[in-house]
Amino acid sequence: MLGNPYDPDCPTRALLDRIGDQWTVLIVGVLGDGPLRFTEIGKRVRGISQKVLTQTLRSLVRDGILTRTAYPEIPPHVEYELTDLGRNLAEPLDMLDKWARVHMGEVLDARKSYDGASLSRADGNVSQGTGAQAPRAAV
Repeated sequence: MLGNPYDPDCPTRALLDRIGDQWTVLIVGVLGDGPLRFTEIGKRVRGISQKVLTQTLRSLVRDGILTRTAYPEIPPHVEYELTDLGRNLAEPLDMLDKWARVHMGEVLDARKSYDGASLSRADGNVSQGTGAQAPRAAV
């Protein structure tokens, strides 16, 4: 590993930013089953714009995660596929996906609890630390 990823100038940090991007995770996931064309990736990764898909695919090819193969046909036919490096990355991303699916209920419960407590604090001006009524500011 190069340097310290907690240092903002570390090259590893830029790679972690790329790997942690929601679109990268989803694109690597859909390509786990084999090569796909640009339009098919866009259909499977719902919600991604063509511009963001293009940028993300280009970055993943540049980083060696994907290969881009253009076939000399009309209309043009381009496929994207995971490289060995990309398949290696797919393993921990798949584990994160499984973790998210198993624990999503707990996360939703925590959010609901937090949001409810936030509303209570806003409505009753309750102190975060003790739950006691916070003193009102003098006007």
